[in-house]
Amino acid sequence: MSHENLLDGPAPTLLPADGPDADARAALAGGASLADSVAAAPAASIVWALLAEKSLADVGDPVAAYAYARTGYHRGLDALRRAGWRGQGPIPAQHEPNQGFLRALLALAEAAEAIGEQDEADRCEKFLADSGTSVTEVAALR
Repeated sequence: MSHENLLDGPAPTLLPADGPDADARAALAGGASLADSVAAAPAASIVWALLAEKSLADVGDPVAAYAYARTGYHRGLDALRRAGWRGQGPIPAQHEPNQGFLRALLALAEAAEAIGEQDEADRCEKFLADSGTSVTEVAALR
């Protein structure tokens, strides 16, 4: 849960450690496939981000990557709102539960660029910056 920072704007939003991304990470650590991990935790941004990254890097399918990334992005927005985020403020990349959302957002930017939707790619990159992180910082999480 975040608290309002009266000096510098909204406090950082930290997703709960015991949320859907934790369930997905546990399934993956236990040897589950990405598809099985989605079934175990469909609200987890991290599995959708991983599917998007795989579709971009290994499969070369930016359309599938876009769909996966958009799903992870929307699941993450839902989680952020439940955690008190009101559309602005830091979403720290070093906080592991936030990483699924941020990776989905970066994958959405990359997939959008790959299919020629530059406005969407630019919007996603700006969202990362407005969240207190960067393309470089989030890419390093992979």
